[in-house]
Amino acid sequence: MSPRPQLRSRLRALLKAGEQGAETYTTINPWNSRRTFAAFAYLAEQYGYRYAGLSPEHSASRAHPVFAFRRLPDAVERATRTRARCPDAPLGGPLPGLTGGRRPVPLPEARREVELLHARIKVDLYGTSRRGRIRMLAVAVPVGVFVAVAVNSGSDPVPLAVGGGIAVVWWLYLWLTSAVMRRGRLKYSRMLEQAGIAWPPGGTPG
Repeated sequence: MSPRPQLRSRLRALLKAGEQGAETYTTINPWNSRRTFAAFAYLAEQYGYRYAGLSPEHSASRAHPVFAFRRLPDAVERATRTRARCPDAPLGGPLPGLTGGRRPVPLPEARREVELLHARIKVDLYGTSRRGRIRMLAVAVPVGVFVAVAVNSGSDPVPLAVGGGIAVVWWLYLWLTSAVMRRGRLKYSRMLEQAGIAWPPGGTPG
């Protein structure tokens, strides 16, 4: 399924929040692609809401991160200008800064900002919140395996050995995942630093 219908649906929800004067808009990323979510973050800024990182609603126990967008002081002016330029964007018309087609691709004038938003999102996803989830999974999954094996194996040592092997493989997988996340966070943090952007902002989990 094309991500564009969902993109427009989320945009309509954000615009409704803007009409109600909401200071914060929160959402999960409904797409597999972080770049598509970065494109949505770019759209949100055109209508007066700037990507602000992980929401205080987010916790390590959640499967899907919750992201926050903060209303800008000039939100009404931004939304008015964007609506004048792209009046049918929420309903199927051209989207500001993005090309047509199945997937939203930034136009040259928007490409740099979308890349920097993508870097912010990556830093947030690779931050302490996600590492906390990895630590939680490192305990919860092996415990679940050992409980299931203990209940069903009786005194047979073979299933217990198999459960131990599963736990070791799981811990190795999580260790590799954590290493990839650390490298990714460093890469995208450097990109933002070179652009003069301090991230994450104060008060946002990092």
